[in-house]
Amino acid sequence: MKHLLKMLDLSKDEIIEILNLADQLKYELKHNIPHKKLEGKSLGMIFQKASTRTRVSFETGMYQLGGNPLFLSANDLQIGRGEPVQDTARVLSRYLDGIMIRTFAQKEVEDLAEYGSIPIINGLTDFCHPCQVLADLMTVREFKQQFDGLKMCYIGDGNNMANSLIVGGLKVGMKVSVACPENYRPAKEVLDFANGNPDFFMTDKPIEAAVDADVIFTDVWTSMGQEAERAAREKAFAGYQVNDELLSAAHADCMVQHCLPAHREEEITEKVFEAHANEIFEEAENRLHAQKAVMVLTMAGN
Repeated sequence: MKHLLKMLDLSKDEIIEILNLADQLKYELKHNIPHKKLEGKSLGMIFQKASTRTRVSFETGMYQLGGNPLFLSANDLQIGRGEPVQDTARVLSRYLDGIMIRTFAQKEVEDLAEYGSIPIINGLTDFCHPCQVLADLMTVREFKQQFDGLKMCYIGDGNNMANSLIVGGLKVGMKVSVACPENYRPAKEVLDFANGNPDFFMTDKPIEAAVDADVIFTDVWTSMGQEAERAAREKAFAGYQVNDELLSAAHADCMVQHCLPAHREEEITEKVFEAHANEIFEEAENRLHAQKAVMVLTMAGN
């Protein structure tokens, strides 16, 4: 695996390889087994969007792997002052062993991969969030032991999380149902991938999507950069809350997952969040392990 740009690029076997290595690295960390697989390597971390989990998990993960993480904010780089992405990619490729970028446009990530000569890892774009969904899949497999026969349900905005969950869930063999308002559907590229698959179902009725679900995902109604739309989004998503009524349609042992940060009493109730907090914070922890696996698989041989 040369890069991690989007879930659409990965095969089922590549996803499983990442998850298996993530499980191994998690076990080694918990048992104090050193795994300095990236000793002497440097990862540049470009942030054009704010972050808690992405920055801390990548920085900590690179340290645990024996490498050196460099935090690079948009304010610190010439890319934030108009330098073309292709020039930044070619310069940083001569200094670093890999780049993680958290930004707005997917094209920026793709351009870094095209013009650079080192691995590029997508830490989030408006189109997709592959690192988060790899952690999500890792968590589902931890709690449910398998993917086959499971139903994943996503409730809310057809955003980067929805895009990546649909692709990731279908690729590992899960059934995937999605409930989004008409004007907040997932990206056309993702729907083109999913439509025609008998394991995919989309509706504008959350209860319909949640029927017999084994795991329910949600995300905030208003993501970074959409603050001006908050009032309109609150109105559009008024019926798209993960609550006791919604869970009553799912299986009794249904998991709940949230990529965080959560806006309690908006997309999820306080009661449901706290009842499933162990699953949600295990999911957050697994960002560390899944991303370490991605860094090893892309950078170790570079």
